[in-house]
Order: sequence, then C-alpha cells, then structure tokens
Amino acid sequence: MKLYSLSILHKGATKANLLKAAYDLSSFSFFQRSSVQEFMTFTSALIVERTSQGSRASVKEQEYLCHVYVRNDNLSAVVVADTEYPQRVCFTLLDKVLEEFSRQVDSIDWPSGSPETINYKALDIHLSKYQNPREADAMTKVQAELDETKIILHNTMESLLERGEKLDDLVAKSEHLGNQSKAFYKTARKQNSCCEIM
Repeated sequence: MKLYSLSILHKGATKANLLKAAYDLSSFSFFQRSSVQEFMTFTSALIVERTSQGSRASVKEQEYLCHVYVRNDNLSAVVVADTEYPQRVCFTLLDKVLEEFSRQVDSIDWPSGSPETINYKALDIHLSKYQNPREADAMTKVQAELDETKIILHNTMESLLERGEKLDDLVAKSEHLGNQSKAFYKTARKQNSCCEIM
C-alpha cells in the first residue's frame, strides 16, 4: 500500500490551478521521477477539471487509483495511490488536508496561487504520515486488530478440532454450564442440523 502524490488545486472556469503538491517517488528509478511527477500533476489537474463541484470520485489509471474531492468552493485535492490503499482512508486524508489548507491560506489566493507563492508546509507531513493507513487512520487500525483477532480465534477452534475433541463432548463434560444451557445447546444444534441433509 502506497501513496505517491497529494495535490491541492483550485478548479477554475476552464482549468485547474495547482496550488501545492507533495510526492513520494522513491519507488521509481531516479531517471523516471521527473516524468512520473509531471504525469501525476497533469492527471491530477485533468481529474479536477472533469469532476463536478461538491463531489468525490475515484479514477483508475493503469495500476494507480486517483481519488479526487472537489469542494463546493472549488478547492480540490487529489491523492494518487496504488490499488491496494483503502479508499476510505484516502477520502479522510483529502477532507483533512482541504479543511486545514482553507484555514491557513486565504481564499483570495486560490485562483492565482502557485506552489512557489502558497505558504502551506504540511502536505509532505501528511503524505508521509498516511503511508501506513493503519497508523494514520484509527478506523483502519481497529479493523486490522479485529481481523487479527478473528484469525487467532479461527486458529484456536482449528487446534481444538485437531486434538480430536468435539464441541458436543466439551459441552456435555462442562461443569460451568447448567442443565438448561446444555439443553439449549442441544436444541440449537438439532435446529441447525435439520437443514444439512445434502
């Protein structure tokens, strides 16, 4: 999972204006980096131009996914990621960056600004922080922990079955379950097994 570029643009009447951008092109060879950066800048501007106000979109370009958010005030952001990177985390990043940028940079500067004239330094920090979606996004971190727990539970049940013990035998031997709980388990087991004729 990787993020390659994070750009902030202003959507004008006819074209998009790049305000600030950050790139992580370390996975490309040194001689390809400038061409890749130009391509990502061009693609980001094109996607913003073709996206309507107040909408979000994801566009697949070769092995990359470009996620765009154009706000109602025409402030826009694009993140270029690989196809494995979670879409929800990308849009969370775009929301956060645009909100922060709009607080720090006056809207008068958006239509005519350029990367050299706009004073906003946090883009590189956000790009590096969000390289690991589990660390950057609390929801993704919780989901990863749940997935890990599910795998551990699955392995535990498999290990019980490997030892030749059956859940039915364990329930019957259990001292912690009352007679009513054991009867409930047996009834539930019968109800569930009635449909397993095939």
